[in-house]
Amino acid sequence: MWERLQPGEQAMDALRSPLFIPDEVKMNLLHRICEMSHSVIYRAAGGSAIFAGSPGHNAWLWVDEALTEEQRLLLFKGLVKLTGYSLRGITAEPRHAKLFAELYAVRYRVRPEYKMGMEAYYCPDIRYPAEVEGELRPTVSSDAPLIADFMAGFAESAYGYKVHPASQLPTAENTIATGNLYIWIVDKRPVSMAHIAHRSPRHARINYVYTPLELRKQGFASATVAACCGLIVQENRIPMLYADLTNPDSNKVYQNIGFVESGKVADVKFVS
Repeated sequence: MWERLQPGEQAMDALRSPLFIPDEVKMNLLHRICEMSHSVIYRAAGGSAIFAGSPGHNAWLWVDEALTEEQRLLLFKGLVKLTGYSLRGITAEPRHAKLFAELYAVRYRVRPEYKMGMEAYYCPDIRYPAEVEGELRPTVSSDAPLIADFMAGFAESAYGYKVHPASQLPTAENTIATGNLYIWIVDKRPVSMAHIAHRSPRHARINYVYTPLELRKQGFASATVAACCGLIVQENRIPMLYADLTNPDSNKVYQNIGFVESGKVADVKFVS
């Protein structure tokens, strides 16, 4: 019913399936997980479902919508047995996440917590915001204290918890070192940031979009993301990202730039 795949080329080959491609934007994070050497990856017989998880993170589950309810139930029961007790959580299309979580909770006596719903977006045609001053530039090592402060602000805005900027400094330094973190500069002042987090064969995913509270509503986030989209298009890839469904402002920003809805995913944590 399920076969285990090796991370790397074997797992990536499963994501080239014609069954998976229509959901590739919605399930884009599977590309990143399947690249990681310590990931656990399973594919259902016939390629109708893919499960992939890395240590310390939610696993992601894609299922072909053509499967019947009975077929999904049978597949999920088998998968629950394979995954074992240590699964941190599951991210999937909301109906699939709910069914898997219910089965997992019963078998391992854990409590599912529905943490966040996200909308996947892709940008087929960039609409650059008009009359926004400034320019995009890649971050450099001397930006690390500023980026750490931005990351602390991002954690509070996106997830609702406060962290000290100093605790974010190693992450800031590492992210800057990738060469994929950008800031928008107005009159020599950094006002917004965005990160090109990962590149899959056809898409590149943007995250860490953040503007300090006092600088919002001026188009800086829109300009930053649009400019990053332009860099991605130059690589012959399509920009994509995930947006928190509980934040209508960010969803509106992305839609105004040209991002198009491509499906929802639910994030479920398992609590002992």
